[in-house]
Amino acid sequence: MTKSGGKANNIATTTPPAVATSSLQQPKDCPPDVEELGRSSWTLLHTMTASYPEKPSSVQQTETKQFINLFGKMYPCWVCADDFRAWMKDGNEPRVSNREEFGRWACEAHNAVNVKLGKESFDCNKWQERWRTGHAGCN
Repeated sequence: MTKSGGKANNIATTTPPAVATSSLQQPKDCPPDVEELGRSSWTLLHTMTASYPEKPSSVQQTETKQFINLFGKMYPCWVCADDFRAWMKDGNEPRVSNREEFGRWACEAHNAVNVKLGKESFDCNKWQERWRTGHAGCN
């Protein structure tokens, strides 16, 4: 494992997120650390749920489940990926029959990670306000 400034550059071999986090922001031309990767990944997943159809076709549902399962296999933080797959296997398969269900599922997945990291949970009743419609201060 290559280290620079005390931080591992290879995400796949870093320590678990709870250990690898840092309050220091690294320069923009560095590979993402586990925190930055996590924030970006959750932004992608939540934004996908917000734009998901209200009535997805069976093909869209199948492809979405495939994407989520592949995402869990290919995620570059192996500890995170293992945890995500284990969480899904534990009765939390992706729920993709409509936008609301998929959005709540993603919120629950994110909250499972937040709890593990000792962070505050998000109120899943507000997932659309946060990721789809926005609140009064949004553009």
